[in-house]
Amino acid sequence: MSRSLLSLTFALLICASISFFGENFIASNFAYYYDILISIGVNIILATSLNLVNGYTGQFSLGHAGFMAIGAYASASWSNHLDPVIFGITGGSGNPIATNAAMFVSMFFAGILAAIAGFAVGVPSLRLKGDYLAIVTLGFGEIIRVAILNTDFLGASRGLSVAGTYTNLFWTFGSVVLCAYVVLSLVHSTYGRGFLTVRDDEVAAEAMGINTTKYKVVAFVVASFFAGVAGALYAHFKAFITPEGFNFFRSVDVVVIVILGGMGSTIGVAVAAVLLTILPEALRALAHTQFVPQAYQGLLENRLILYSLLLIVLMLTRPQGLFGDGTAFKKWFGRSRVN
Repeated sequence: MSRSLLSLTFALLICASISFFGENFIASNFAYYYDILISIGVNIILATSLNLVNGYTGQFSLGHAGFMAIGAYASASWSNHLDPVIFGITGGSGNPIATNAAMFVSMFFAGILAAIAGFAVGVPSLRLKGDYLAIVTLGFGEIIRVAILNTDFLGASRGLSVAGTYTNLFWTFGSVVLCAYVVLSLVHSTYGRGFLTVRDDEVAAEAMGINTTKYKVVAFVVASFFAGVAGALYAHFKAFITPEGFNFFRSVDVVVIVILGGMGSTIGVAVAAVLLTILPEALRALAHTQFVPQAYQGLLENRLILYSLLLIVLMLTRPQGLFGDGTAFKKWFGRSRVN
């Protein structure tokens, strides 16, 4: 077994151990922080997968929330209608083996449907570049949201209840580990070097006979798959989903994380996801303290204003992101494959 597979297995075992021994204690005694932990995991998956498209392949997608919505509603529909038939689980109740098997199947189903949607969107749209690609992906995300709003089977604007809160620390951070492993393995493989070639100089790559559209579509499909997985985790944690949870601003949140962390840096993007998940909660708590005047409390609670200011300052002072392309991590840790 290669070193990378051993590292993956070890990381998954750590996630399983933490979930097995500490899940109930954390969820029961620190429910608020448990919610933040799950949110951090979901955001890391979304940002790491989008980084494969925006960072490593050099494209600009604004429709990641659309693929997340497909995954969330696909897994919720599976759990609501097929789990009672296949696993004998009703209302989320059942033995641990059945519930974990149901979670795995619904996540995989969500990822596959999102990947198919990514392929369907990617083949025609990824022949475009720059702003045109951003507009097409943005339009796709809005089409998905509006389609859900008008589909009664999916709850329409009323929202959809999800049978079973199966999401836990193992499934969340196990998915984080798997997503990072797949992205890094792709990028550092011989095949994956095509992603970097497309990013560095797409015209030169085409002149050398490289099928740039193929590489862009592969990156788009992989990113869509993990966005669908993140949607499944989100749906089975919140137990109730609405189309507004996957709107344009959700896509912007993920793009901001990627830009802040440094496009093309997996570790940087993961750190940025942690920071930008914790920051709104910390500011919300700070806004209601006696140290902040009432006139400024609304500013601290409004994350969109803060994100806008953050992006302006970042683009002026450090356009490559806080962590750049991962070079800083190489210097700190002395490793050659951490970005």
